[in-house]
Parts: sequence; structure tokens; C-alpha cells
Amino acid sequence: MLDEDLLSTLFSTLMIATTLEELEKWIQIPREIEGMEFKAAMSQFSGDRVMDYCVGIANDGGGKLILGVTNKLPRQIVGTRAIGDTQEMQKKILDKLHFEVKIEEVDHPDGRVVVCHIPSRPPGTPLHHDGRYWMRSGEELRAMTPDRLRKIFEEGKPDWLTCSAKDNCSASEVVQLLDTQSYFDLIGLPYPTNRAGVLERFESEKFITEENGYSIKNLGAILFAKRLDAFEGMFRKAPRVIVYDGTDKLAGSRVFKPGTKGYAVGFQGLVDFVNSHIPSNEVIQNALRVELKMFPEIAIRELVANALIHQDFNETGTSVTVELYSDRIEISNPGKSIISTDRFIDEIQSRNERLADVMRRLGMCEEEGKGVDRVVAYAETWQLPAPDWRAGERHTTAIMFAQKKFSEMDGKDRVRACFQHCVLRWMTNQKMTNTSLRERFNLPESKSETVSRIIADAYQQGKIKPVDPKSTSKRYANYVPHWA
Repeated sequence: MLDEDLLSTLFSTLMIATTLEELEKWIQIPREIEGMEFKAAMSQFSGDRVMDYCVGIANDGGGKLILGVTNKLPRQIVGTRAIGDTQEMQKKILDKLHFEVKIEEVDHPDGRVVVCHIPSRPPGTPLHHDGRYWMRSGEELRAMTPDRLRKIFEEGKPDWLTCSAKDNCSASEVVQLLDTQSYFDLIGLPYPTNRAGVLERFESEKFITEENGYSIKNLGAILFAKRLDAFEGMFRKAPRVIVYDGTDKLAGSRVFKPGTKGYAVGFQGLVDFVNSHIPSNEVIQNALRVELKMFPEIAIRELVANALIHQDFNETGTSVTVELYSDRIEISNPGKSIISTDRFIDEIQSRNERLADVMRRLGMCEEEGKGVDRVVAYAETWQLPAPDWRAGERHTTAIMFAQKKFSEMDGKDRVRACFQHCVLRWMTNQKMTNTSLRERFNLPESKSETVSRIIADAYQQGKIKPVDPKSTSKRYANYVPHWA
């Protein structure tokens, strides 16, 4: 029989090695998008530091630690002498951290590169090195926050939506607490002729279950409660609308309205209330003076629906909040985004799949994949600044801005618009060009050079890339998103 060391060596040699082409592609990827960590480590990189990064990257979902490559764009291969014995380091990591990391050497013409392939941590289990729970923060590691640890330990627990909001209810109590009529109106079905038919339908949707009487699930309560405060703790999940007098909170608020009904029951009223407080501007269309809202109503509807759908219900003491200022609207939902904000336009991934499915069938939001992209498309059509999505530790915020002249937009506004325009073009099998972006900004042809500088800034920031990197033409070059 083969001994363990020989088996390990044989197994490693049978694995597919990283090719030079793959390495070159990785070097071009922005770190914040992919699970990549680059370190020059030309002379050394201690074993303890390797283990720290293995833990930090595994806790963030897995990825690669690449030594011998500089970490600043544009990255350069400089070669490394770190981890001289890759097999020995693999064994040390397994013995110390109790998970397997594959380490390989890549012989590049510019120098030796070491690639550590790090798996994701198991669900519900944060990893540590000598008692230190590491997580990545930009280019470095930092100790995992108590909030982050709590979220990891909560993984694998029952979905909040499937938990019980109220137990031991009679059939009449279910109908008294939940607006069953609204469900059938929204779904487009006739109301059943008897209560049994209503309860049967609600059971099939998993809004309720029959367990020693009826148990109203959180999904049923959050959508169809006639009054959210009839369910313990549910009122804190009600959306809030705050209207401010100026461009910041210091000006004071003149309207504050918390929701009282379930999302499905109160959604249209919520959207109507928000739209009623959005300022209007007078414009001339076809020689007639008409009033237009500052933001397209359909975009507000989509953003509010997205905030309700994608919130983290395990977050306490906070709720979906709509804040309307004189120059923008901010719509925040509890919970850190589960995907990069750069992929909001093209990717489909919901934290609450069941809630999203029901809300779509009830007509509260668009079909999958036609929400955020429509918001961005409407912003372009209305010649608004590009919307912004900001991911914090406990909240994700969508922002739509009032109309600005091109000259009033700063560099961030312009690059964000460039990237979003590039994504929209890519989603329709088109490429972004200088001309298409110039038309997005409603600029004359004489401003082509200005648009070229915006494209160059977006490229330098890792947001877009040319289809043909060898092309020297700026005006006629084609561009796609960096991840395309």
C-alpha cells in the first residue's frame, strides 16, 4: 500500500494546475469582486500570516491567496521565494486549521508565483487561527465583528419566514388577523365560497399551518396582517417613510409615517404615499406645459419592492426606510447585501426566495431580472444621474438623484453612469462605445474627448474593459463590464 505522503503527492499532481492564461486573467480582476488576495511577498511570507489569510478568505466564502504578484492595479508579477515547500505548508495548514488548502507553484516567465486555493468555511462555522477569527477588510485582515460572528452562528437556523408569528389560532381568528380578501384580489382569483377554501389556499401557500389549531407563519403575517402590531415584534418590521425639508437630516422632517399593514395589503398605499411627496417640475412637452415627478413612479415602485424583498429579517431594531430629500430619495433595507453592488443590475439572487416569489405573483414587483435594470434604464431615459447602491455592514441603500446637468456631475457620478450604461448594453448583447455613452449623457459630438476621459477613468477603476485590448482607437473602441 502507498503511504500517506506518497498518496498526498500523487493526489496533488493529478489536480489540474493553474495555467499561465488563467493567472493572467486573475491578475486583471478587481479584488473587491472576486475572492482574490494578491501579495508581492518577494522574499518571505510567514507561515502564520499564510494561515491568517487562509482563515480570513475562507470566512469570506473562499478564494485564492496569490503570492509573487503586486496588489495594486495594474498588477505586476514580481516572483516570490515564500512557501519554499508547498507540500509541507499544506500539511501544516491541515494539522493546525483542520481544513485543506491546495498550494501550487506557477512558473511564469516573470517569476515564481504561489497560488493557495482556499475553500469556503462550513455553513454556521466561523474559522479561526489560534483563537483569532479573521475577515478580509480591503487589502488587509481584521478581527471579525461580533455582529458578523452572530450571523455566521445563525446560519442553518430555520428561515425567519417559516417561523410562527402566532400559534393556536382558530379558523375565525386567522380570518380576523389576516386580510384574506386582499390575497385573492391581488392574485386574480375569486374569493372561495366558504372559509375552508380560504384556509386551504393559505395552507398551500405556507402562510399558515394546522398544528393544534392554526399557526400563522411570519410569511403570512408580514404580507397580509391587517395590523402588524397584532403580532409580537412584527410592528418593528413595518416600513417607514420620512420626508425632509432640505438635503440633509439637520433641516428637520415634516412627514413621518410608519406602516401599519402587511406588505401585500399596504404596498400600493405605501408607494402612493411616497410618490405623493415627490416634488414635481414643470416642463414643456409638445408645446404644452406639464408636470413631471422628480423620479419615475415605476422606478420608486421597484426600489421599494426590492428593499422589502431583500431585507434581512434577522436584523432587529430596524426596518425598511424611505427617506425623501429635496435632491434625492434613499431607500434602505436591513442587512448587508449578499452580492456585490456591481452585480445588482445583471444578477438574480434573493435573500428571501419565498417572499420574492409571492410578491411577484401578486404583481407587487417585476419578473425576476427586470427590477434594478429597469430602474437604471429609466434613469437614463429621464436623463437623471446614475442611481447608487451602497452596502454597509447592517444596511443596503439604494439612492436615486434629482436631475443634474452634466457639468454638475462629479467624477463618481460620471463613472457610475458609464459602468451602468455598459452593463445595460451588455445585457442586450450590445457593446458600450464612446457614441452610446455620449448619447446617454445627451452630449454633442464635440464632447467625444470628454466622454473618452470618463471611459478611461472607469477602466482605471476596474469597472469596464475594452473588448479588444490591443485597439488604439478611443472613439470607436467597444467596452464591456469588467466581469463579462
